[in-house]
Amino acid sequence: MTVRKKPKVFVTRRLPDQVETRMCELFDAELNIEDTPRSQPELVAAMRACDVLVPTVTDRIDAALIEQAGPDLRLIANFGNGVDNIDIEAAQKKGITVTNTPNVLSEDTADMTMALILAVPRRLTEGAKLLTGDASGWKGWSPTWMLGHRLGGKRLGIVGMGRIGTAVARRAKAFGLSIHYHNRQRVNPATEEELETTYWDSLDQMLARVDIVSVHCPSTPATFHLLSARRLALMKPGAYIVNTARGGIIDEDALIAALTEKRLSGAGLDVFEHEPAVDKRLRRLAEEGRVVLLPHMGSATIEGRIDMGDKVIINIRTFFDGHRPPDRVLPQRA
Repeated sequence: MTVRKKPKVFVTRRLPDQVETRMCELFDAELNIEDTPRSQPELVAAMRACDVLVPTVTDRIDAALIEQAGPDLRLIANFGNGVDNIDIEAAQKKGITVTNTPNVLSEDTADMTMALILAVPRRLTEGAKLLTGDASGWKGWSPTWMLGHRLGGKRLGIVGMGRIGTAVARRAKAFGLSIHYHNRQRVNPATEEELETTYWDSLDQMLARVDIVSVHCPSTPATFHLLSARRLALMKPGAYIVNTARGGIIDEDALIAALTEKRLSGAGLDVFEHEPAVDKRLRRLAEEGRVVLLPHMGSATIEGRIDMGDKVIINIRTFFDGHRPPDRVLPQRA
């Protein structure tokens, strides 16, 4: 009886234990126990030797790197929903299939988005800081102490009404927010009726009318700096903006200027344009209570990470069983 050779799988970062254990059972898996980011030379060496590369959103798999891949590399199974870290077109030209892990992080990211929507206008992080150390900043309750703004009755503008945007809308409606959205296409009528949404074909017109903007569109060349200086200037002076999608969708310099000049009331950011670097001006604004900053943890639940790992494993097994993997990603056509 011939025993089929296990595919050689190279994993760039540490994954949950049960995911790594299952990978070692099924594949010839090389893990990253130290969880240190792989250098470009290390990635080149791996891509020349393995059958499957399992990168994460922090690994830049560009055309130059893909060009150096060995003949055995047939699959890039991304551990992540977004694939803006991978040159999909270059991979296709090289004959390499790309997959991702969609539909498992929507609820987790929506939870964190809602937390930021609450935290910014209600000044939660400012209040929490006052109770650290010797708590000297708190002198006791007062009728005018730490006043923020209520959510009920405000308008929430969602940029990108996909799975995550829709999950955010459901949560926000329960808090009494009026749901507005901009999307390339309208969502189905049943969803619009359920959420009592207002659809805006024009992003500019929506931005000028809402109190909170929440960003949920994918990162593509078309959405880079979608929220530009011109568009941020359309927003109300008392408005807030929340981003749990990708940092480059917002022009970060323009956002910092708008917050510094108090043309916007605040922001909640889980992603940054140049992460892991965080602009010093944003840190300063956080110290002043103008923004809430989180270290890209919107999808960070153990359940979500295990679900992502399961999808990676299914994609690899399906591919090497000779079938089309369920989460194959193709190049976007203009």
